[in-house]
Amino acid sequence: MPSSTTWYGLLLIITLRYLMIAGLAYVIWYWFLRRRLTYKKIQQGFPKPNDYRREVLYSLLSIIIFTAFTSLILLTPFRQFTRYYKDISQHGWWYFWLAFPVMFFIHDTYFYWMHRLMHHPKLFRHMHVLHHKSTNPSPWAAFAFQPVEAVVEVGIVLVLVMIMPIHFWHLFAFFFVMMVYNVYGHLGWELYPKNFSRHWLGRWINTSINHNQHHQYFKGNYGLYFLWWDRWMHTIRTDYETQFEKVKGRLHEEKSFLHVAK
Repeated sequence: MPSSTTWYGLLLIITLRYLMIAGLAYVIWYWFLRRRLTYKKIQQGFPKPNDYRREVLYSLLSIIIFTAFTSLILLTPFRQFTRYYKDISQHGWWYFWLAFPVMFFIHDTYFYWMHRLMHHPKLFRHMHVLHHKSTNPSPWAAFAFQPVEAVVEVGIVLVLVMIMPIHFWHLFAFFFVMMVYNVYGHLGWELYPKNFSRHWLGRWINTSINHNQHHQYFKGNYGLYFLWWDRWMHTIRTDYETQFEKVKGRLHEEKSFLHVAK
């Protein structure tokens, strides 16, 4: 196991990743491109300073919880009861690479059902309401969870190491991709191209607009990476594709306006 996987090593890695990925997204879109791209923002307007502070504070608290939970699994005698392994040759490189799509499918399934459950009226206030204070989220909101939700969120690590062989580099890459997609989901701008939501592949991929609608309206659009559970369970918002085209169509409207103005 790499020496960086002490509890403080894990804390440092995850914290720096959050600050770098969310911070880079914030600097690019909320500083440098803010004036030029405001008209393309999914929800017009920006969070207030108190919103940013809350999102950062609770995200850092969630990272501490993520680190503590992961450390208990991997850095204590409990690890002997898991399927965590050290040597890639033990299962081979074919397994190493093929494990990734399986991990993300499992995580997406876990997240969808856990997310829907937290929206139950008897659980929402105790588990998920803080995350939804960001009705117009920023990149800093990626991990802004109540402590109990943070524990449930990181529970996917326990699920993975108990049901399938998992290497350190599986978890390293898994957390990186998960963080990038979480920041993208809360970005406030859509990065996928126009008509993506209607494309044969794009209609199964979660987007920033899709998750932004969830924050704005609180119901529907529960997926993380993909939309198959939302489509299969009929929980995708009926106005999702219309909203996607409306937001992405603003570029055309802006060009048309400038052309007429000339």
